Amino acid sequence: MTEAPIALQALRLVKRVEGAITHTLVDGIDLTVRKREFLAITGPSGSGKSSLLYLLGLLDAPTEGEVIICGQETSKLSESERADVRLTKCGFVFQFHFLLPEFTALENVLLPLRTAGAVSRGEMNERATALLKSLGLSEQMKKRPNQLSGGQRQRVALARALANRPEIIIADEPTGNLDAASTEQVFGLLREIADGGQTVIVVTHDAGLAVRADRRIHIVDGKIFETTFGEKRERKGEEGSATGNEEGEILSAESAREPMPGPQPHGQGSAAE
Repeated sequence: MTEAPIALQALRLVKRVEGAITHTLVDGIDLTVRKREFLAITGPSGSGKSSLLYLLGLLDAPTEGEVIICGQETSKLSESERADVRLTKCGFVFQFHFLLPEFTALENVLLPLRTAGAVSRGEMNERATALLKSLGLSEQMKKRPNQLSGGQRQRVALARALANRPEIIIADEPTGNLDAASTEQVFGLLREIADGGQTVIVVTHDAGLAVRADRRIHIVDGKIFETTFGEKRERKGEEGSATGNEEGEILSAESAREPMPGPQPHGQGSAAE
C-alpha cells in the first residue's frame, strides 16, 4: 500500500530557554507525521512533550531546526506568515476549553469562521450548526459554557477547532479535566476525525488512551525515548471520502475539497511539559 502524504515534519528540532541556567526543552527531535495518522505523544511531567506540540503547531518558535507543515517550511516565516499557516492548516484543542463565557455554543464555534471570513454568513451558520449536530450537541447550541457539562464544553471546543476544516488537529491533554465517560467520548471523536481524513496529534498522560493511537512517541528529557505502534485499523472509506452530517457522525475536512482556513490560536509561548 502506498504511504499517505506527509502532513507535518520536524527536522532536528531544538527549543532552549536561556537564563542563568539554560534549559533544553526539546533536544534534536526528528519526526514525520502523515495524513490520516493519529499520533499520541506521551512522557512524564517536564519531559518536553507539550513544548514539542507547541513547536509543531507554530505556537512557539524553535531555537534550531525546521517545522514543515503541508510541504511549507516555516522557520523563516514572519510572525504574520506563521499566523496564516496556523489559521489555514491547524485546529487546536487544549485541556481547558477556552470558550468565551458570554457566547453560546453556536457563537463560539462561529468565531474562527468569522475570523477567516472565507465563506458567507449563511454558510458559516450552516457549517457551525452541522458540526455541533455531528458531535451530539443539537440541544446545546443556544446554551452558554456555564450551562454545559465538562464533556459538552470540550466537544464545543472540538467543533470550534474543526470549523475551518484544518488539515491537522493539535490537542494538548484534551481529556485532562474530564471524567471517564467524557474522556472516552472525546478520545473516540478524535479517533473518528483521523479515520475521516485529518491528521491528529495529541499529548496525553493517559497510557490507556495513547495505545489506541496509530503511533505513540514517548518523550524523556526532550528526546524521543521510545516509539510504539497501535493495532492497524480499517479506515472509513478510501482517500477523499467524506463522513456524513447525521447526529453523532463527524464532518471531516474531506467533506469539502476546496482548501479552507483553520481557527487561529491565541497567544504564543512554550510549555515545560
